[in-house]
Amino acid sequence: MRLKISQLFFFFFCIVLLLHPSLAQTTNEHEQEDVKRSQFPDGFLFGTSTSSYQIEGAYLEDGKGLNNWDVFTHIPGNIKNNDNGDIADNHYHQFLEDIELMQSLGVNAYRFSISWSRILPRGRFGEVNTRGISFYNNLIDNLLLKGIEPFVTIHHHDIPQELEDRYGSWLSPLMQEDFLYFAEICFKSFGHKIKYWTTLNEPNLFADMAYMRGWYPPGHCSPPFGNCSFGNSDVEPPTAMHNMLLAHAKAVKLYRQMFQPKQGGSIGIIANTMMYEPHGDNEDDQKAVSRALAFQLAWVFDPIVYGDYPPEMRHYLGSVLPRFSQEEISILKGSIDFIAINHYSTLYAKDCIHSACIPGWDRPIRGFVYTTGERDGVLIGDRTANPRFFVVPRGMEKIINYVKERYNNMPMIVTENGFAPPPQQKQQHQQDLLQDAERINFHKSYLAALARAIRNGADVRGYFVWSMIDNFEWIDGYSVRYGLYYVDRQTLKRMPKLSAKWYKNILTVDATSNSNSSNIFKRKNTMSTVSQASKAEI
Repeated sequence: MRLKISQLFFFFFCIVLLLHPSLAQTTNEHEQEDVKRSQFPDGFLFGTSTSSYQIEGAYLEDGKGLNNWDVFTHIPGNIKNNDNGDIADNHYHQFLEDIELMQSLGVNAYRFSISWSRILPRGRFGEVNTRGISFYNNLIDNLLLKGIEPFVTIHHHDIPQELEDRYGSWLSPLMQEDFLYFAEICFKSFGHKIKYWTTLNEPNLFADMAYMRGWYPPGHCSPPFGNCSFGNSDVEPPTAMHNMLLAHAKAVKLYRQMFQPKQGGSIGIIANTMMYEPHGDNEDDQKAVSRALAFQLAWVFDPIVYGDYPPEMRHYLGSVLPRFSQEEISILKGSIDFIAINHYSTLYAKDCIHSACIPGWDRPIRGFVYTTGERDGVLIGDRTANPRFFVVPRGMEKIINYVKERYNNMPMIVTENGFAPPPQQKQQHQQDLLQDAERINFHKSYLAALARAIRNGADVRGYFVWSMIDNFEWIDGYSVRYGLYYVDRQTLKRMPKLSAKWYKNILTVDATSNSNSSNIFKRKNTMSTVSQASKAEI
């Protein structure tokens, strides 16, 4: 009788897995794999990431001017709990302590961004703030003293407010010249110490959040995406993105002509990207996956690698999508030494051309694709603090393979990957927040997926945890915590979470591979195969 019951149970279990194959995937993904530093190539960058507005504070100190987030966060209701970055983590005054924390972790690289308004309080309409230059030189010098390679993002969502007030910032081509001026000052002031540059962080995400949804400054949107005072959600995102891409291209041209030959660094741009899987087992949803990736990741990298926007975007957006001149194509095409992505999660993609969808998703600007984390009542992975982020480790391997295939295996770096636990109904004690086993499991499984992709031939050269410390998480304020270190909001004291100890163990106990991070892009001519590829190949 016992045998019959067990056989029935096994039969039932098989039926469940056949009906919901995602359950089997989820089960397998949560079987923890050991991750070792030695599984990654010699010279692999293991680091942590932050950005200027999210950690620095000192928002009006030492000559810094107002930026777009200083203004936006002071408007009641824009940010959860009306939080702001006036003080943030006080990194401006505590950077030496934070560098000590990095050294104790054993990281060989640290990604940070430069506050535009700390260097140029009024953009090119005012003077260079030498005290801002001194701060970043001190930060860089002390990182190098500890053997930590600075990995610098020039622009991470924050701009001098004056540029918004004068001409509408990224909606105007004038912004390209302002960014070029800012980038030139950065190259002149810091470039002899910097091996790794990225021009902009997630221009695709910023175009979406600032000009489609209205959740980031300047807060532009239109129905059905939102009810903002200004904006056109169908038109402004492509315009802003176009100017950001050309700003990137002009900065890279300047760097390669005037600075790279002597300084010897490498330069790229960072895209935000999900991975997508079909919502249903049909051809329409398979095509929806392709469109979702084209309208997000390829929106950034197709113009930079191949000289034009993805064919899917040209087809569905028509005249709304700007055109590049031949001169612009000549500076845009091939304007990266490596591909950088920020990847957190995977979603299902559903076709909205042949199926009814929620209003807003059934529009050209979305590629006629609805994305969701749920299918047939089953979540694609465990929840996190972000309602659109789920724990789906297989997505890391898939997105790396997608980039490898679409862009001929250019060198890649994962510049952000991180976890914040879902909100609890009752307030958690500090000690509970330090015991972050979920974060450890997240990074273990995602790193294991990344290692698989590398074993299968993907040319990945770095991985950065978001984030080193709990910080200001944009519209969520301080309610969401991604850090390896807990930050007490009253005292600003940093305390290591269990995940910090785990990361340290990975990087220091298993340090059998060469951790020297110098010249990781000097191994081969990174653009040689890509620049000759034809658009038809993708």
